[in-house]
Formats: sequence, C-alpha cells, structure tokens
Amino acid sequence: GELSPRADWFVFGFCGVAEPRGGGARRLEPAPGGIRVVRPCRPLTTLSAGRGRLVLRGWQMGALPGHCQDLLPSESHVLLLRGAALEVWARGAELCRGPSWQQQLHPGEAARPLPLVSHGYVTPRPPFLCPLPPALRAQKLVLGHEHVVLLGCAGTIYTWGCSRCVHGQLGHGGLEPVSEPRLVEALDGMSMGDVAAGGWHSVSVSEGGDLYVWGWNEAGQLALPSKALAEKRAPATLLVPEAASGLSCDCSQAALAAEAADFISIQAFPALLDLPEGSEVSKVSCGSRHTAAVTRKSRGLGKYGQLGHKDTASSDQPRQVGYFPANGLTVEDVVCGPWNTYISAVEK
Repeated sequence: GELSPRADWFVFGFCGVAEPRGGGARRLEPAPGGIRVVRPCRPLTTLSAGRGRLVLRGWQMGALPGHCQDLLPSESHVLLLRGAALEVWARGAELCRGPSWQQQLHPGEAARPLPLVSHGYVTPRPPFLCPLPPALRAQKLVLGHEHVVLLGCAGTIYTWGCSRCVHGQLGHGGLEPVSEPRLVEALDGMSMGDVAAGGWHSVSVSEGGDLYVWGWNEAGQLALPSKALAEKRAPATLLVPEAASGLSCDCSQAALAAEAADFISIQAFPALLDLPEGSEVSKVSCGSRHTAAVTRKSRGLGKYGQLGHKDTASSDQPRQVGYFPANGLTVEDVVCGPWNTYISAVEK
C-alpha cells in the first residue's frame, strides 16, 4: 500500500566504493513528491520512484529518459515502464544509444507493479519478457538471482529456476532446477501474504505473520545455524595438557564437531523461523545474502551484520536494528539491495 507521506528513507550498508561499511544509518535526500519505491542494484545505483515521476540516482543513470512509472535494474540492463510500453536500456557505454528492446502493452491494460505484466512477467536480463500459464493467477512475483517466486491470489506459492547454482531456494526438497512454475507443497494449505527472493534463498510470510525461510544459508541469511559463522565466532584454540600422555586437546574444534549436526548450509524445504518474543512479521525483503523483516511491533530485523548493527560481522540470529527505536522512529517498510538495506520510517 501507499506509505505515509511523512516517511523518511534510510540506508545501511555498502552504497559505493568510497563509502565505509558498517556505522549508522544515512538518510536519503527526499525526492519531489516523496519516495514511494526503492529499486536498489549493484554496484553503485540507488533508484527511487517518487509519486508521479521517477527519480534516478547513481551510476550513469542521468541519460535515461523521464516520464517513467517504474523500473527494474540489473548489472547489465535497466527495464523501464514508460506509458504503455516497456523498454530495455543497456548500461555502460550502450546507455546513450537508446532502448535495445521495446514491447508495447495492450491498450487499457491495468497497471501492475513490475515485474508482473499481462499474461507474464519481465526481467532486466534476456529474454526480458516471460510468459506465465493462463491458469496461474499471481498477486506478486519476485526475482532472485537465478530463480522466481510467485505468490498466487489464493495465498499459494510457486517457484522455478533453471540455474547451475540450485541451493534449495526453490523449496521443493531437492537441488534440481525446475523450468516451469511448481507449487511449494510444504506450504500448501497455509495462506501466504508476502514473499521475497534473495540471491539463492527465499522467504514467505503467512497471513498470520509467521516467517518461513528456505535455500542457501552460507552467510546465515536464513537465521539458521551456520557453520562458517560458528567457526568465526569460535574462541582461540584452547590447549589442555593431558596428564598421562602430554597430548593437547583442541576444545574449540571439539565443540564445533559436537554441534556439526545442527549446522544448516542448505535448507531445501521451507522452515518456520522462531522469532524473538513471538514477533509477527508484516513485511520482508531479501538481498544477495541477507534478509530483513519488519514486525507488527515495527522492529527492523537485519541478518547481515553490516546492515544497521554498527559492525561488519555476519549473523545467523535475528537481531533488532536498534537505530530506529533509539531515535524515536517507527519502521514502515524495508527493501534490501545486494549489500545494503533501505528502510522507511516515521516519527512515533
């Protein structure tokens, strides 16, 4: 829905080569009409849509045309919705040569938030326009790096992806690619209200505010125990002499070995996440290797250490972003970029 016109947008994390990671939030400069949509993309681009116009900020974006309603960026292309047409502009040296692909929309077609269009969806990478089965009615569709998550009108979830890097992000229990939309059977019968897709992980929020996660957990982005992070947290090796033999015992490695059965690298089925204090999630977003959620108590949860926690450490535990309650702000929305997080907040 529409955000409050009083809302300010903040960003945590990496936004440019010269900018330090970690530290506090940076407030985005307001756009004419207020910022309504944020479409982050690496390496250096911040894209924000104000009411009635599009505001483009960042790397080589000034040459793009105006009068745009929405856009989808990628590392190689920018897909624009302009009036009754879709256009793709190549980034880099090709940016000034005009659109490399165009598609007219049907007259009178109802405007839908990208990437959904009539009878299909669009992507900022070739083939740009992809069809959907006519019987599959979508209320939301999100794009991961190499997979797609669709929220159906009945609250059901479908996923698919044909990549060489399947890390359980499809939620079907296996690691095989799926070329056509396939129902996530583990969530069938539970009405879902929101979905998000990261680089190689996916999340969904039930109508009751429960958070389900699946896919790759390499950086703790699922808030499930991560071996790589446990090894970083392990204390220095403690050598304890044994009286009989004079041998030493590596206690930290022994502790890691004892916990190895609990570590999760790939979660191939959706798992219900137990949030602190029984929090109910209202909105969720995914970056390349992190996840952020807003609870109905208006608390931001960041799971990539540099995003709002004043450090650059990763985390496999949900952590409240303390900046907003400390500054008397209530979080309304969250949007994850590849290596940063944008948060909309209002004064309490």
